[in-house]
Amino acid sequence: MTTATKAPPTAPAAAPPSRTLPSAPAPSLPSLTGLRWMAALLVFGLHVHNFRYFGGTGGRIMSWGFEAGASGVSFFFILSGFVLMWSARPGDRATRFWWRRVARVYPVHLVTVAVALVMVCTLPRQPRPTVLQGLADVFLVHSWWRPWWQTLDPVSWSLACEAFFYAAFPLLALVLRRLGGRGATALAALSVLTVLALAWTDAHHWWAQPISSLPAARLPEFVLGAAVARLVLLGRWRGPGLEASLALAVIGYFLVPQVTAEYAATACTITGFALLIPAAAVADLHGLPSLWRRRRLVRLGELSFAFYMVHLLVLRAGTRLLGTRPRFDLLTGAAVAAVAFTVSLGLSWLLYEGVEQPARRLLLRRPARPRTA
Repeated sequence: MTTATKAPPTAPAAAPPSRTLPSAPAPSLPSLTGLRWMAALLVFGLHVHNFRYFGGTGGRIMSWGFEAGASGVSFFFILSGFVLMWSARPGDRATRFWWRRVARVYPVHLVTVAVALVMVCTLPRQPRPTVLQGLADVFLVHSWWRPWWQTLDPVSWSLACEAFFYAAFPLLALVLRRLGGRGATALAALSVLTVLALAWTDAHHWWAQPISSLPAARLPEFVLGAAVARLVLLGRWRGPGLEASLALAVIGYFLVPQVTAEYAATACTITGFALLIPAAAVADLHGLPSLWRRRRLVRLGELSFAFYMVHLLVLRAGTRLLGTRPRFDLLTGAAVAAVAFTVSLGLSWLLYEGVEQPARRLLLRRPARPRTA
């Protein structure tokens, strides 16, 4: 997704896709890139909390602020559906789409898998995966079976979900392009109801294993994002503005600790996130004020994927020096967390500039055409 900081003209928001040229690129939505960074920051805060860098008052503050940080992954899933539907190219072949997604995520994934493997072999008390677990992680199928879950780089479980979404997207896009505003609204409502139903069944232990990491169970979030993107493309979106949507998302976020853990928490944030993402997109399309469109936030959003993939490895490596669950006082914990954040951000910049961008350009480079007279 492009991340230009200037808002595009307002016309594309009101005109249906049939009035635009099929080859015209979708307008950029930089606010969504800025929001992506905030979601990555929530996940980082959750993992700092889980590693127990803070004790006492600091620990209580971290619990209050980041105990619900896993909801940032749900935001990623909804955002992924929205962005892919927004930027989908009419007449695009499925194989071409899939290759673009491979070029987008696989280079960073392979590098972090290699780093995680080195850490497993060199650091003490690191769980060593079996050959099958390692291969499942490499090929992004490890989230389908709990014993393979969270091997090597643990956050890559969400990439396995995304891989499943990518496989299903060409069919989903075909269906959505045939739906009008009412059909897309119905599909979005059905997706929300499915999430609520799955959350209820998970909370009541209907499943043999937790479904929070199961790709099929997370698919409704992705479909929801694609459905609301279709509504924005048709000019049929009628949701609240950016400020009200953000307020609803924040309320849902702080409701998460009130429910059982795992998948049930998704029910608290699904509505707020599904309103916030299209509201930010409409703000960009109409040139409305948006905090998330600021240049630095957009730049951080560009680094968010690499940051997400590398930060937990940094925290794991830190246990060699800090021990497990050190429970520092507030000032010491804040200093250690700041160092971990800085190292993670620096490595994410190296990954973005040295791996993600060059590898994508290389994989998507078109062969030169022979000159004709």
